[in-house]
Amino acid sequence: MVDPSTVTATTRVAAVIGHPVRHSLSPLLHNAAFDALGLDWVYGAFDVEPGAGEAAVRAVATLGLGGLSVTMPHKDAAAAAVDELSPTAAALGAVNCVVNRDGTLVGENTDGDGFVASLRIDHGIDPAGMRCVVLGAGGAARSVILALATAGATEVVVVNRTDATARVAAQLAGDSGRVADESAVAEADLVVNGTPVGMAGTGVSGRELPVDPSLITARQIVADLVVHPLRTPLLEVAAERGARTVPGLGMLVHQAAIAFEHWTGEHAPLDAMWQSVSWD
Repeated sequence: MVDPSTVTATTRVAAVIGHPVRHSLSPLLHNAAFDALGLDWVYGAFDVEPGAGEAAVRAVATLGLGGLSVTMPHKDAAAAAVDELSPTAAALGAVNCVVNRDGTLVGENTDGDGFVASLRIDHGIDPAGMRCVVLGAGGAARSVILALATAGATEVVVVNRTDATARVAAQLAGDSGRVADESAVAEADLVVNGTPVGMAGTGVSGRELPVDPSLITARQIVADLVVHPLRTPLLEVAAERGARTVPGLGMLVHQAAIAFEHWTGEHAPLDAMWQSVSWD
């Protein structure tokens, strides 16, 4: 909890924009990190209506904010609003982290690197050499597709309802990328749900699954990018079938840690960040 008495005119401010944003764990993560390192920073959340994302991002320079996190539905708008894009953000056409470098706004995308960091650091899983299937072709899914290919995955298969969108996403993986139907899940080493299916409060049935559960086997790793709920219907079914499961919270923590380091130049205190969102 941020002590209001410690916030002064010299306090650096960072925030997350999204719609909706009330459920965001980012303020907990970042304020815990600032507190752990004794930094004079504070982090908040702003609910920004669809269509107002570009204006909100440009305000970072006007207000002198230290940094900005960007979540749905503003990642594409953020990419259009910044002054520069990192190579990853440019390839994805989406920004989830804005860095204010003396008034020059640089767009980064930390999602995919956060996912791979979670696999490696939290679960001891190296995706190099793996056959991977990513369900979905939206912004988060695309970031994972690119990151898995960069990490050395042998194959990154995209399964998506719209074939044209899937093909564009698969191209991010270069020679290792291809499009298939969900039957490809049966041959995968790593299955990643990059769709909102199973997310609470989305209007999608809480028990609906993004893939036929009979395709999941005990030799597989099944990851879900959904954070709410932490234990999604897909992960529950995968565990029942003997698969190793990877919840989405790790990606959230690690992408936030990367953003923290972009903004502050300090090494992110991962233990403090994890403690802020661990309640069991």
